[in-house]
Amino acid sequence: MNIQIFGTKKDFDTKKAERYFKERGIKYQWIDMREKGMSKGEFCAVSQSVGGLEVMLNQDSKEKDLLALIRYLSPEDQQKKILENQTVIRVPIVRNGRQATLGYQPEVWKNWK
Repeated sequence: MNIQIFGTKKDFDTKKAERYFKERGIKYQWIDMREKGMSKGEFCAVSQSVGGLEVMLNQDSKEKDLLALIRYLSPEDQQKKILENQTVIRVPIVRNGRQATLGYQPEVWKNWK
């Protein structure tokens, strides 16, 4: 397995995801979304895996104006705007190759090989 966890230091679900993999002795790479974020390739792979851009948006984000703007943009512009402002993406994003999940989902992770 090649696990990547994208999240923020203060997010509780990110901490729970890290704990899940630590307790099972599974090595992972942790990426801070506020410092580095996702590359365009990673973003597209995750978007495709989870079912699109709309699913990736955190509806509880403090960036309400930005979320409203994103909804009215064309799909290409939506992707560009989200990549520029990754604070509107739900975390943690946990990747294992081409597979990905949003949020804390241990029931999915336990089936990963």
